[in-house]
Amino acid sequence: MPARTRKARAAKPAPARVRELVEFMWKQFPGHFDGAYSKVLVGPETPGARFLDFRISSYEPKAYVKSHAHESKEQIYYFLEGEGLLELGSKQHVVRPKNFAFIPPRLPHALYNTGVSNLVFFVITTTTDNRPERVG
Repeated sequence: MPARTRKARAAKPAPARVRELVEFMWKQFPGHFDGAYSKVLVGPETPGARFLDFRISSYEPKAYVKSHAHESKEQIYYFLEGEGLLELGSKQHVVRPKNFAFIPPRLPHALYNTGVSNLVFFVITTTTDNRPERVG
């Protein structure tokens, strides 16, 4: 296939559509432990956005994601249910429903469910370098 045809196909926007949460499987991604599950709803791996990753996460009590940083990604966490501790750099913050956090590139962060019920939240991630890539 000529390079021009491949490039034209890659640039074609994904169609708009409505989906249901039950269509997606829960996954425990690398670096997530003890029942830290997510469903990738929109992203480069699903028919959808090329630069955006939108997921819902549910962490059982004691579940966590270890401290990590993203070189060229911005994230927003929006908390729906439960309670936990969000570590941003060297500071810890209690998180509860209706709290949200913006996490800039290169900032080490971790999240722990320290509550007694599931910690449920949305994660929105976008690349800052305009290259489609897996957001994991």
